[in-house]
Amino acid sequence: NDRQAVVQTVDFFPPIVDDPYAFGQIAAANALSDIYAMGGTPLTALNIVGFPAQMKPQVLTDILRGGSDKVHEAGAVVVGGHSIKDKELKYGVAVTGIIDTDKIISNDGARPGDRLFLTKPLGTGIITTAIKQKRASDEDTRNVTGRMAQLNKAAAELMVRHHAHAATDITGFGILGHAYEMADASGISIELEFNRLPILPNAIEFARAGALTGGANANRDYLADKVRIDNRLKKEETDILFDAQTSGGLLIAIDNNIVEKFTADAEKSGIELNMIGRVFEKTNRSINVI
Repeated sequence: NDRQAVVQTVDFFPPIVDDPYAFGQIAAANALSDIYAMGGTPLTALNIVGFPAQMKPQVLTDILRGGSDKVHEAGAVVVGGHSIKDKELKYGVAVTGIIDTDKIISNDGARPGDRLFLTKPLGTGIITTAIKQKRASDEDTRNVTGRMAQLNKAAAELMVRHHAHAATDITGFGILGHAYEMADASGISIELEFNRLPILPNAIEFARAGALTGGANANRDYLADKVRIDNRLKKEETDILFDAQTSGGLLIAIDNNIVEKFTADAEKSGIELNMIGRVFEKTNRSINVI
């Protein structure tokens, strides 16, 4: 209608952690983020499952329970779904939400002078790869699992309250890939400060040891002529920039004139917020990392 619109998204993938319940939570949180990135409110979810016939049914029960609990935490409900037999386990959800048409936030509205904020630390792809390689500790596993299962709900409500100019969630294209999408869609350039980026503990060390995803290599190749990176950064530091994320935070562009109010509200609400860069007029490179 004239005041509200429906927003829909779908996402699913194979397990990235060993715990079935945690996998269900992460997959649901990841899908829900697309709704939050637009400033929407999720209403319903449909489960999507590919399940090997030889796998124990309890595994699926735990995955669905994790997903359902996370959807419930978001204030939405699981209304059904569909499953098929598959050689590889896969799970995700299709989410339907609602949004006020005068409050839609897309990735194409960033303006010169805006400040850029990120709401979750980077390095999930590197850490989960280290888990698979048996390099990560139990503490590393708990930390990255908790971060990936964390909803972007509060951060989305915060950016809507302060009329963010643009936003996107950080997932498979990494911080540089999604920042580039924002820059390209908005017709501007973005400067990111590496030392301001929030990074998961031990992510740089694991990157140095070679715990990198195929997605990171693809991101590096795709963005080669679109970004300029300070040559003083070490290889493992640049790996963070290209690392493919799962259920990452929101990248939010905020008018510089209301940054103090925005950050004060975040602190009062207990929302993690990191100012990582700013927006400039368009130059010959969409992204500059200093």
